Amino acid sequence: MNKIRALKAAFPYTIPVFTGFTFLGIAYGILMSSKGYGVIWTLLMSLFVFAGSSQYVAITFLTSAFNPLNAFLMSLVINARHIFYGISLLDKYKDMGKIKPYLIFGLCDETFSIICSSEPPEGVSKKWFAFFITLLDHMYWVLGSVLGSLIGYMIPSSIEGLDFVLTALFVIIFVGHWKSKGNRKPAAIGVISSVISLLIFGPDNFIIPSMIAIIAVLTLGRKKLDPERIVEI
Repeated sequence: MNKIRALKAAFPYTIPVFTGFTFLGIAYGILMSSKGYGVIWTLLMSLFVFAGSSQYVAITFLTSAFNPLNAFLMSLVINARHIFYGISLLDKYKDMGKIKPYLIFGLCDETFSIICSSEPPEGVSKKWFAFFITLLDHMYWVLGSVLGSLIGYMIPSSIEGLDFVLTALFVIIFVGHWKSKGNRKPAAIGVISSVISLLIFGPDNFIIPSMIAIIAVLTLGRKKLDPERIVEI
């Protein structure tokens, strides 16, 4: 009964994630299908990798020359923020018992946001509340991916421009951040670092250097970039 109550309590918090993950997952599934990877491959990737943007990038790795070092570095840089997520959740997850490994595996931006900003209702276990938030978000992504893969069978195999979906996603996130009129310095640093890396390393090799430069600049200059947040922490 306690688990059922925790599931019912967690579900409303994940509804926005359901909307976003379903559509992003569908786009991912269609893209996988267009590259010749069927439903099973898409299901396994979303079930056991569950890395969002890294899964989109992984499609390029799967369809190009095998380069494990490049794949490792790209995945590490894209998901480096999870290191800080994990550190901030050390106290919250310390008594989670056997489900702790899954909570660590299933941590994503949206799950992190919900767990950090919400508390379970009175009488609901924090442990199972966090578990079901993580599980539901994970399943939404899997569901969207599988739906997209199935849809991919019903539309032409050659989908011109679908590869651009990840670029479009990041552009939307960037524009949304810029319009928020908050601290625009990190966004400007990202653009400048990318342009400089593009000029130095060329269009085929600039991504990893630019992301390393962004992380380095933001880390070294974090006090000047966001002094109020540093004080709060």
